[in-house]
Amino acid sequence: MKALRLIVVSFLFAFISFASINVFAQCAMCTLNAENSVKNGNTQGNGLNAGILYLLAAPYLAVAGIGYLWYKKYRRKNVSINMKDEKINLN
Repeated sequence: MKALRLIVVSFLFAFISFASINVFAQCAMCTLNAENSVKNGNTQGNGLNAGILYLLAAPYLAVAGIGYLWYKKYRRKNVSINMKDEKINLN
């Protein structure tokens, strides 16, 4: 069952990674500078786009990593509770 779960998660991760589209999320000033540099023959605008996307992904990856570690540390392992069949006296 763990192998099937690992395969499904790996497939979904690969699908999401390869099914992305190019996005251009920049402020107006950065967009203007990037467009002017590309028009003049420089390729620095493409690097600016990639850098912004890396900066956007970093907080999400950090939160996901912390969440995963928290889950692994605090999840319950096969806990068995051995309770006696006697009645509990609360006096």
